Amino acid sequence: MQMMRMTVLSCIAAIPTVLVLAQPPAQQPPQPMSFFVTSAGKGDGANLGGLAGADAHCQALAAAAGRGSATWHAYLSTQGSGAVSARERIGSGPWYNARGQRVSQNLAELHGDTIEQARLGNALGKQFSLTEKQGIVNGVGDMPNQHDILTGSQPDGRAYTDAADHTCSNWTSNTAGSGSAQLGHSDRTGGGNMSWNSTHPSRGCSQENLVATGGAGLFYCFAIN
Repeated sequence: MQMMRMTVLSCIAAIPTVLVLAQPPAQQPPQPMSFFVTSAGKGDGANLGGLAGADAHCQALAAAAGRGSATWHAYLSTQGSGAVSARERIGSGPWYNARGQRVSQNLAELHGDTIEQARLGNALGKQFSLTEKQGIVNGVGDMPNQHDILTGSQPDGRAYTDAADHTCSNWTSNTAGSGSAQLGHSDRTGGGNMSWNSTHPSRGCSQENLVATGGAGLFYCFAIN
């Protein structure tokens, strides 16, 4: 009887240890936001004040969302002398949206640099390409459709090298019916391909021109650090 009592007591004493060991690991905090679609454009068509003005807009929106401590750059290419490619100004990743969901691990995955990476793709799309406020950008089927995103870039994220205007005079023009900006689709729907960064050109550079094809002068912002 004494031996049985000691065995029972030993088993009871071991229960807390078993319970502690059985507890699930502590959940990791979500990653801080390092990518977003601007919740609003600058309101002056494709005249963003150049790259500096676009970067400042990204920085201000990020600061309002509590992420002003990071350095933010707009995903935009320029053309001509001293041309800059969008992919060369956004850091090296990984990048997470405003809900802490990873949208891409690195530049190669983001742009599908290899055949396999292109096949697998990145996570960008309507449910992951969120604004800094965690909002979903209106896409095909929504009113109004605002999925056109200013990029001025080729699918690989590099600047255009031909003579045509793909950047509305390097993001300084708001002229109606003149010039053009290359656009991606935040929802990766329509336009003949599923590109997030290079789907079709705008009809001009004014705010009205951007709205006409399903846009609002929005663009992508990435934290570079």
